[in-house]
Amino acid sequence: MDERTASRLDRIRVATLATISADGRPHLVPVVFARDGDELVTAVDGKPKKQKTLARIANISRDPRVTLLAHLYDEEWSKLWWVRVDGTASLEEHGEAFSRALSALRNRYPQYESVDLTGPVIRIAIERATTWDPNPE
Repeated sequence: MDERTASRLDRIRVATLATISADGRPHLVPVVFARDGDELVTAVDGKPKKQKTLARIANISRDPRVTLLAHLYDEEWSKLWWVRVDGTASLEEHGEAFSRALSALRNRYPQYESVDLTGPVIRIAIERATTWDPNPE
């Protein structure tokens, strides 16, 4: 991932994670995320959930292919941009990489001082990052 793409991901606060459901349909969910080296991480936190087993976790367990879309919208369309990351996800529930991911998320989102962050962590190994903006360099 080039420096401009990484900088955009560092600035945006929320993205949409797409996983593949059992029937092959896309399943989309908004997530917060952080970079951990050359990978992206997000986690299941303690905010109330409707279901005990989240669809994104079940989907990744069955098919690890994911896409994360981060974008900036502005009424001034010359400022629009998006970054789409395609990759392979893995689930972590303990160990050094798990702890490092939680630290990256806590450092980026001060809300995690008061919201429980226990995981699992979704780690995305980036295979391709695609970007668009109306003013390419």
